[in-house]
Amino acid sequence: MRKWMLEVAIGVVPVLLIFLGVIGVDVVPFIIALIMFGVLFAAIKLRSGGITIGAAQDKNRKKQGLAKLTFEQIGGQESAKLELREALDFMVRHEEISKFGIRPIKGILLTGPPGTGKTLLAKAAAHYTNAVFVAASGSEFVEMYVGVGASRIRDLFKEARTRAAKENKENAIIFIDEIEVIGGKREGGQQREYDQTLNQLLTEMDGIYSSETPRILLIAATNRKEMLDSALLRPGRFDRHIQVDLPDKKGRMHILELHAQNKPIETNVNLEKIAEESFGFSGAQLESVMNEAAIYAMRDGLEQISQAHLSMAIDKVMLGEKTDRQATEEEKRRVAIHELGHAIAAEVVAPGSVSQVALSPRGRALGYVRHNPQDEKYLYTKAYLEGQIMIALAGAAAEEIYYGGRSTGSSNDFEQALNIVHTMMTSGLTSLGIVNMDMVTTEVLMHENARILEELAEKTKQTLLQHSAVFDKSLDILFQEERLSGDQFRCQFRDSVRLPA
Repeated sequence: MRKWMLEVAIGVVPVLLIFLGVIGVDVVPFIIALIMFGVLFAAIKLRSGGITIGAAQDKNRKKQGLAKLTFEQIGGQESAKLELREALDFMVRHEEISKFGIRPIKGILLTGPPGTGKTLLAKAAAHYTNAVFVAASGSEFVEMYVGVGASRIRDLFKEARTRAAKENKENAIIFIDEIEVIGGKREGGQQREYDQTLNQLLTEMDGIYSSETPRILLIAATNRKEMLDSALLRPGRFDRHIQVDLPDKKGRMHILELHAQNKPIETNVNLEKIAEESFGFSGAQLESVMNEAAIYAMRDGLEQISQAHLSMAIDKVMLGEKTDRQATEEEKRRVAIHELGHAIAAEVVAPGSVSQVALSPRGRALGYVRHNPQDEKYLYTKAYLEGQIMIALAGAAAEEIYYGGRSTGSSNDFEQALNIVHTMMTSGLTSLGIVNMDMVTTEVLMHENARILEELAEKTKQTLLQHSAVFDKSLDILFQEERLSGDQFRCQFRDSVRLPA
């Protein structure tokens, strides 16, 4: 009806104005009034647009709440799941804990890298407690209009209470993802709209237990905990801080098995080997590995996923898709020397570690060295870190030996080396000893950084010169076939240093 009336007005008003102008009536005041009315109407429409968007988001949140997910369906994260279940038991066993005078927890903060399953854990928590699940993202509360973010916080808690009463449930879980958007540290002086939103969130958390039912638990997720305001992190608001880390080998194996359940996989596929090769992958990356492997199998017209497909999928997730860039012969030879430098250093530092040397372009890389899975480490010695720096610098060192200078292809290697040096400094593994990084001048840090890198770069160059015969034997094979397996490379390596095969 309103749309029909608007269309009639659009058609009639111009005709009426033209008619009045023809008969001699001054139509300028009417035109000005119409412009002012249009601007006012647009402002009101824009202002109410936030409410319309909010309603749509509420509908999406209700749809999210219908999804059922259990902790058993989440791979890895056994420690995080155990800690979360213990915290949720305060909600489930409320009668028992009330006898001891224990205050139920108000909030749980999930922290960790992206893709580790923080949102999945929140959904599983709702199923575990038989609670209403209401989800929102921190970006939903960011508005240019004053007070809208705070209003949406109130609506979020009101929706949780309303739905719990409607569904006859005693518990409600509110999940806010990317909470650092609205929960960032407040700055003195100017009052920001974000501060009002945060203040409203703090007020709602303080008033969670104003009524017996429903019992509301706030779960929030962030990968930047250091940005959050201290008032939000204190006990009585977020009582539990649970770290959701990258999965270990056992966790990766569990995640791969879960995502393999709905995919046709050959019986001889070794998922344990894939779990070893995917060291440092998050749950989201492992899901992508299984998905990309299925895509490769479909491209090849096969009915089942093979070990080769999974291996290619790891390269795809780690480095990106193969590109059709055609390097010149000189560039190709330079890349081959660069990658062989990495491979030789890796074989010297950690014998048997090279899995493959390839020249096929992937993502931004023109070539790469893939390493065999090593034992997972959580503590690193000075010798180990220096070895990793040597491997990172070996590509540029090989270019200097054969071409007398470096290329831009080493930029990522240098960034990796600098990060390792920074780790050594903060861990007290340099000549600076144990220091407070904030109390050391930039000049001192730069001097120590340069000293470490120069010493290790010279040591790397000497190591490559001692194994120059490996370049001579492997370069032509790699340049022609664009791929050198780990066994082929080690064969050339052993022959060059006169070791028994």
